[in-house]
Amino acid sequence: MAKVEQKGALSTEELRDFLREMLLIRRFEEKVEERFRAGELPGFLHVAIGQEAVAVGVCRALEDGDVIASTHRAHGHTLAKGTMPNELMAELYGKLEGCSHGYGGSMHLYDVERGNMGANAVVGGGLPQITGMALAFQLRGEPRVAVAFFGDGATNIGTFHEALNLAQLWKVPAVFVLEDNKWAESTPESQHSPIRDLSKRAEAFGMTAIKVDGQDVEEVYKAAKKALDHARSGKGPVFLHAGTYRLVGHYIGDPQVYRSKEEQQDVRQHHDPLTFLRQKLEITDEEFEEMDADVQEVVDASVEFAKNGTDPRPEDALKNVYA
Repeated sequence: MAKVEQKGALSTEELRDFLREMLLIRRFEEKVEERFRAGELPGFLHVAIGQEAVAVGVCRALEDGDVIASTHRAHGHTLAKGTMPNELMAELYGKLEGCSHGYGGSMHLYDVERGNMGANAVVGGGLPQITGMALAFQLRGEPRVAVAFFGDGATNIGTFHEALNLAQLWKVPAVFVLEDNKWAESTPESQHSPIRDLSKRAEAFGMTAIKVDGQDVEEVYKAAKKALDHARSGKGPVFLHAGTYRLVGHYIGDPQVYRSKEEQQDVRQHHDPLTFLRQKLEITDEEFEEMDADVQEVVDASVEFAKNGTDPRPEDALKNVYA
């Protein structure tokens, strides 16, 4: 994926490129849901439909050498970090051609070559991992930043507080990206946190906090640039609070009985980041359909690539096992 070189405002061409990547993530995840419901994909799958602007805005702001740790909702982060759709789809099908050679699947995929240190089925599992990586960059004198993605539910776990405490104590080059979609699986934020502004969690550690509208990819990019520059310059870690919306359930097949139909409809109609950017750029129906057809072709090709991939041998299950 091409990097944006410009430091200031983004050009129309760059924003159109952002839109295409967000659309690629959307269509990829819709295809994943389709194939999962058809019985072709194993395990649980969690999609980030509605949260594409956070993944693209943050990952486009990264520099070569920067790394990320994802969540159980990792497809968008993975594509935005540069993994090719063919490799990601092959991973979901458990093929050797997958980015993790079939070992990871959806919730445990990784692509170390491209700086993706892994999805994580443990809520908030990437937070201490990223703090350690940032410490390593600091000790080596490397101008690199480690970035952790996590949801609002993760702000209540012990490793969240431990990771942020040590990161701020040691002033490591880390950015903690809160994808605040207001739902911890099926629990609304009002029932799991006593405060409504989760950026205040950073205050307990004296950490710099930045808030941003997570549905506006341009604003996310600018905020991420600011956060990354702060961390890279040796001023310490940053808590980047992105308010976003999950347009779908917690997992594919989630009936969402905990969420009213009216709320689901409102979120889809008024908080879709693709619609927001498309309107901002005044993309015509014809232009959008052309972009969509191009993206859909890429996604369809990734399914064919995955289906024609190589199944691992049974004995491969014994490899990479450490005890």
